[in-house]
Amino acid sequence: MLRPGTFALTALLAALSAIGPLTTDMYLPSLPDIVRLLDATTAEGQLTISSYLVGFALGQIVYGPVSDRHGRKPVLIGAVVLYSAASLLCAGSTSISMLIGARALQALGGCGGIVLARAIVRDLYSGARAGRELSLIGSVMALAPVLAPIAGGILQTAFGWRSIFFTLVASGLCGIAIIWMLLPETLPRRAEPLSLSSMLKTYRTVARNPVFLAYLALGTTSYAGLFAWISGASFVLQDLYGLPPFDFGIAFSIGSVGYMAGSALAARLVGKLGIDGTVGLGSLCLCVGGLAMAGAVALGLASAISLVLPMAIYLAGLGMVLPQSIAGAMTPFPERAGAASALFGFIQQCGAALCGVAVGHWLGASAWPLASAVAAMGCVSLFFWFGTRRLRAREKH
Repeated sequence: MLRPGTFALTALLAALSAIGPLTTDMYLPSLPDIVRLLDATTAEGQLTISSYLVGFALGQIVYGPVSDRHGRKPVLIGAVVLYSAASLLCAGSTSISMLIGARALQALGGCGGIVLARAIVRDLYSGARAGRELSLIGSVMALAPVLAPIAGGILQTAFGWRSIFFTLVASGLCGIAIIWMLLPETLPRRAEPLSLSSMLKTYRTVARNPVFLAYLALGTTSYAGLFAWISGASFVLQDLYGLPPFDFGIAFSIGSVGYMAGSALAARLVGKLGIDGTVGLGSLCLCVGGLAMAGAVALGLASAISLVLPMAIYLAGLGMVLPQSIAGAMTPFPERAGAASALFGFIQQCGAALCGVAVGHWLGASAWPLASAVAAMGCVSLFFWFGTRRLRAREKH
């Protein structure tokens, strides 16, 4: 079994957290081809992303309290089994509606990884130490959005879109074996019964905490900007800017390097600046990156790099904001880490899904829907950081 405080355990938790971005980003180069081969519209293709986000959000509500009662490891194994089966169903989809439904089921399994990885971190660490651990996990898991679209572009070019989902099936099966053999149980089973009323009571307790709500607002708005990019990038960069699937994978990965850099920087800064100072610096990067993207579209710049570089700045900010906002939100709840992680993830994913749907609905012959959404989320994140400073400081003291 892996021991707490080791890089091997951090890497495993990062891999579990990376299920979400891996599952989303790997098939992005295939979206235009999926739409064409399954005789679907662009809006229907966007629903394969949105349905995943909705399923990802709903599943978290269940995993948190159940893992608080039954322990992390058995619940996690069940989640990855469901993920693997749903990925196989995605690979065999014969219509866009079947793929949309299979993606929702895939998300119900995949969301267990990130919820339980966060809960395990809170089981083992607290405060700035938890923030540092989540930043390390973020910097490792950032390899997923860097490598996933490149791998997806290669698989799409060589074997077609179904090969991507078969690859996810194989990844899930490997994950089950590794979790079974190496992951320690960090929360013993508890004696109290689990019921709908007890779950609602737990969520009410978490949702009434003002510090939780402040960090939730920061995590939700910043994350929504990421999914505006995910929802619109494949169509904007390929259909409007003319990039082939492999080149799109490279361009998307360049932007994702920003998240890796931001997470790695946050792991170093959080010990000096604290959670709040690191989030403030990240919020500034979110705002600058979003406004730079809007400026590039306003100036009519025709190169894909004019969108990719501002998004890299935005994602660097997200790498600083998201892990620290999760740590800040979960710190008040050592006994309810699973529920706090689940509620945070549920609301975060719902906000991301709504933003993604809006971008997909308005997307057409212009990049403005994408750029304006990213800019708005960056500015709102900075506003929330300024607006809740006194609240967070008062509760801390």
